Amino acid sequence: MKESMFQRQVKEELKERFPGCIILKNDPSSLQGIPDLSIFYGQRWGMLEIKNDVDAPHQPNQDYYVEKLNEMSFAAFINPGNKERVLDEMERSLKV
Repeated sequence: MKESMFQRQVKEELKERFPGCIILKNDPSSLQGIPDLSIFYGQRWGMLEIKNDVDAPHQPNQDYYVEKLNEMSFAAFINPGNKERVLDEMERSLKV
């Protein structure tokens, strides 16, 4: 599955799980390694780095930013194999 198709699926599921959320596509040229999507829900936020496969390569700084942002709120790598687990974790984090 192409990453862009998977990203569309993730965005649709985010809209279902977090009604009224705001989803922004981040510009990778603005800050190299920043996750693909920012999700704002109420007073909470999360970020997701979309990968089309568990073995997809990570770009420079992606691991750093996902780890750092996860310490602040919620951030994770998401792929078709871990999608449900990551979205469940995100739901627990943002719906506190």
